[in-house]
Amino acid sequence: QVQLVESGGGLVQPGGSLRLSCAASGGIFNIMGWYRQAPEKERELVATVTRGGSTNYADSVKGRFTISRDNAKSTKTVYLQMSSLKPEDTAVYYCNANGRYNGMDYWGKGILVTVSS
Repeated sequence: QVQLVESGGGLVQPGGSLRLSCAASGGIFNIMGWYRQAPEKERELVATVTRGGSTNYADSVKGRFTISRDNAKSTKTVYLQMSSLKPEDTAVYYCNANGRYNGMDYWGKGILVTVSS
């Protein structure tokens, strides 16, 4: 059974940094990534990374966020290093993983990131 578990969220001041982690178990995944949903807004793509390490970012986070993944262990981990955080980055962040053989999308439960002074 596939499980995605996010960690690392919390409260940070504007300009600060935070690193999110997502441990994905129970499957083999192609693209893994992070999405976010701010209050009263739709869920949006933040960043994705392929098995080979190719990355894609939303324009709003380019140059501030870095996504990476560790495929070495049975539990795959995807990270999101967030720097120069802004209040508009406040959202629930969701981990996503696409199953390599069935093409299904799997989601974590989400973790709250609040950027506020």
